[in-house]
Amino acid sequence: MLIDTSLRGSFDAIGADAASLAAEGYDGLWVSETQHEPFLQCLQACQATEDITVGTSIAIAFARTPMTLASVGYDLARYSKGRFVLGLGSQIKPHIERRFSMPWSHPAPRMRELIQGMRAIWDAWQHGTKLDFRGEFYTHTLMTPFFTPEAHEYGPPPVYLAGVGELMTQVAGEVADGFFIHPFTTRRYLDEVTLPALRRGREKGGHVIGDAWSLGDFSVAGPSFVTVGRNEQEMATAIAATKNQIAFYGSTPAYRGVLELHGWGEIQPELGRLSKQGSWEQMGDLISDDMLHAFSVVGTPEEVGMKLRDKLDGLAQRVSCYANYEVDPAVWGQVRAALRA
Repeated sequence: MLIDTSLRGSFDAIGADAASLAAEGYDGLWVSETQHEPFLQCLQACQATEDITVGTSIAIAFARTPMTLASVGYDLARYSKGRFVLGLGSQIKPHIERRFSMPWSHPAPRMRELIQGMRAIWDAWQHGTKLDFRGEFYTHTLMTPFFTPEAHEYGPPPVYLAGVGELMTQVAGEVADGFFIHPFTTRRYLDEVTLPALRRGREKGGHVIGDAWSLGDFSVAGPSFVTVGRNEQEMATAIAATKNQIAFYGSTPAYRGVLELHGWGEIQPELGRLSKQGSWEQMGDLISDDMLHAFSVVGTPEEVGMKLRDKLDGLAQRVSCYANYEVDPAVWGQVRAALRA
């Protein structure tokens, strides 16, 4: 299992942080799209490192078009010498329409078509095929030599897709190269919903899969909630912060299915109501200890490493820790050591 981490430091220190994390022994670095342009940060991380995987986790697909994503992905694959992974996610309707002023409709079919259109563009650039992609949401039929980048030895980057619901997860299995597990998930949800949906998608896409667990050459990666502490004070801080983050995600109607699987579905409307009021502390109070342990691995650094491996064993090839609170960097070294043991 490869151990990854996120680049979340100062924008001005991205390169230095990337080099430092690579030296610590991480296998991959992921950049999320929040306050800054993720592809520029990936470029800085690639400039500062040599061997480590660098990717977006995630870039917002529907804020862009297949052509714009194809262009930046193709160039970063070349610049990184094949180390870049294009990780995509859909975001939710209000952000796409009101923050990005882009269309929203049928997210799973639209995502399928977006990735298929992007691959058609890459095929035209890499292999010289005629660009003739005609879909319901996207059409790409014009590509002249002046706008065609030269083919390169590394080819297009792998495409990973994030999802929670069954439809988007199935699309990931069908047209992507990998899948990001959302931190708002449980092992039961992975076993009963995520993995079957990925397998259906792989079968629909005509991909080779193995036994009940194997997805062939498809990769599963993802951040997992981690509640870690070396003493009572650190643990209390970690528990409160993780419960607040679980509540934040739980307030989103699209994620209600995860709660419902465990019989906690009725909490979602209340979390949504409190989120609209900005009552963030009250939201965290609604998350029980049972919910905490279902969504997060909890314990000392050594316990967390072992529990995290158990949670994702047989499913994920890449793992990273999601903690929205300050953690002594030495703690992550202990977690990594337990994971690798």
